[in-house]
Amino acid sequence: MEAPADITVDECNCSICGKSGYLHLIVRASQFTLSSGEDVLTTYAFNTGAAKHRFCSICGVKSFYVPRSHPDGISVNARCLDPGTVASMRIRQVDGRNWEKQYAKGRGEFDGVANHGVANHGVADR
Repeated sequence: MEAPADITVDECNCSICGKSGYLHLIVRASQFTLSSGEDVLTTYAFNTGAAKHRFCSICGVKSFYVPRSHPDGISVNARCLDPGTVASMRIRQVDGRNWEKQYAKGRGEFDGVANHGVANHGVADR
């Protein structure tokens, strides 16, 4: 995955993210490549079905998924990034419990991740 070494992630308080501790690093789909493991992923969708939650069917870890807020992007769990690939991380609070108010336009905006200097981040094997 390509993203800046200094990242801003979203900490969502919705029923899934709040309980799992997921930290969202949202990137454009073109910045994400799954190099292996597609064959062991399973997908979970609920409510509107827009979000495609991808889990490892072996260990249960959700290292990335297609979020409802950015259906043309990928949300990578920053807690799953390889050690040493992130220089700094700023955590921004997101009110996922009140999704429609948080995303009044019906979706989120990309924070210019594609416009910053990028580093390659691996997602740690679980």
